[in-house]
Amino acid sequence: MKWSIRLGRLFGVDVYVHLTFLLFLAFIGFSHWQQDPRWQAVALGTGFFVAVFGCVLLHEFGHALMARRFGVGTQDITLLPIGGIARLDRIPEKPVEELWVALAGPAVNVVIAGGIFLWLTATSTWVPLSEMSLVGGPLLVRLMMVNVLLVAFNMLPAFPMDGGRVLRALLAMRMDYGRATTLAARIGQGMAVGFAVLGLYTTPMLFLIAFFVWMGAAGEAGLAQVKSALRGIPVSRAMMRDFQVLAPSGPLQGAVDHILAGSQQDFPVLDKTVLVGLLSRSTIFRVLGERGAQSPISEAMQREFAVLDPAMPLEAALALLNESENRLLPVVEHGVLVGLLTGENLGEFLLIQAALKHSRV
Repeated sequence: MKWSIRLGRLFGVDVYVHLTFLLFLAFIGFSHWQQDPRWQAVALGTGFFVAVFGCVLLHEFGHALMARRFGVGTQDITLLPIGGIARLDRIPEKPVEELWVALAGPAVNVVIAGGIFLWLTATSTWVPLSEMSLVGGPLLVRLMMVNVLLVAFNMLPAFPMDGGRVLRALLAMRMDYGRATTLAARIGQGMAVGFAVLGLYTTPMLFLIAFFVWMGAAGEAGLAQVKSALRGIPVSRAMMRDFQVLAPSGPLQGAVDHILAGSQQDFPVLDKTVLVGLLSRSTIFRVLGERGAQSPISEAMQREFAVLDPAMPLEAALALLNESENRLLPVVEHGVLVGLLTGENLGEFLLIQAALKHSRV
């Protein structure tokens, strides 16, 4: 994710923190300083915030480590002011696997809250319920309450919360995956409407939650529809077959000419018949400013990239395209470049498929 700083690697997964998280952390510290300028108060208030996001990080590792048990890797985990995001390589294929992966995150928060509860009980450091608060009181009590709230919020049966994925997994055990996603999304959007109505009589914060839930449900439903439309269709059906190629020894001006002609924006680079690189539109403009139009393409092209097979399912190719930094992926068969796949032509293919489906109705 852009504007993220790598903190390190834990359990084989890279952990990043977004710059907005650091800005929010500074805001929290400044807010506590305004209330109490003593450094101890600022450190305690900021430390509690860091501890909460430590629990969020462990929550995301719950998802990542459970997914690993089913052969699904995790690209990275990023901490944001609104929570954490674990980018799994893919959604587990079997509904029961998705169920366990979705439950693993909240389960971590249950363990944390339960551990704090046992510690407070063993040390007799409980405080009366009337004195419990998220903004005041003993840090451990507040941290326990936060973890209970994280479980309750994440288990709401609506996307993008874990509860929405739990609901989809349970529905998918009895129906088609696409239909299960659509039904779970509609339930989530119904909850969003309920939150919005409730927000009229309580707090405006529920409007923000309603928007968050509605957009998450719509996005998940749209993604499921795309995957359903692509399922079983090979890359060869959607790939571009008519395209321009560049030679590594040629000048960058050749790529500029093709762009101005409007034929292409990104290019495969072939040394005779061997694919040796990719040249993107953004790289072309950057190198033009640094070295000029006569700079050889070999100095600007990207030499490491993913390659698709014509028989690969489009659903898998879409996942690779989304993960790739490139706007296009080459399609190679028996070492020969036979096509290109881009987000644009994939979108056009979906529109054509939808039109054909509508014409048959």
